[in-house]
Amino acid sequence: MSGIARFASAPGVPAAVGPYVQATSAGGFVFTTGQIPAAPGEEAGSFEDQVYATLGHLEAVLTAAGSGLEHIVKVHAYLSHLDQLGTYNRVYERFMASSRPARTTVCVGLWGVSMEIDCIAVVPPEEDA
Repeated sequence: MSGIARFASAPGVPAAVGPYVQATSAGGFVFTTGQIPAAPGEEAGSFEDQVYATLGHLEAVLTAAGSGLEHIVKVHAYLSHLDQLGTYNRVYERFMASSRPARTTVCVGLWGVSMEIDCIAVVPPEEDA
């Protein structure tokens, strides 16, 4: 299909653990795969460290796809415990303070990780990038 670009591996981001890419760009938007704090089997650190790492991975994937944090229009965050929300919000604010995209945050049972974040962002025109 024309008009669709797939981004398999952004620098510094854990590789996909299944048959998918880290982001797909289509129709002027980039759709990211859920990002996690560390590759499976790696030490993730404190929850605050995990939030920083996950948002850093999200930023790297967006950059590889021609976008960035400032172009996010929607964030989906999945936390494993309600008591993580305060820490998540403090770190999230540092990353998203200027853009404040729409956001959904839910607590769910995750497969061996404490959080996962995906997003939808605009791919800006070349002159705006």
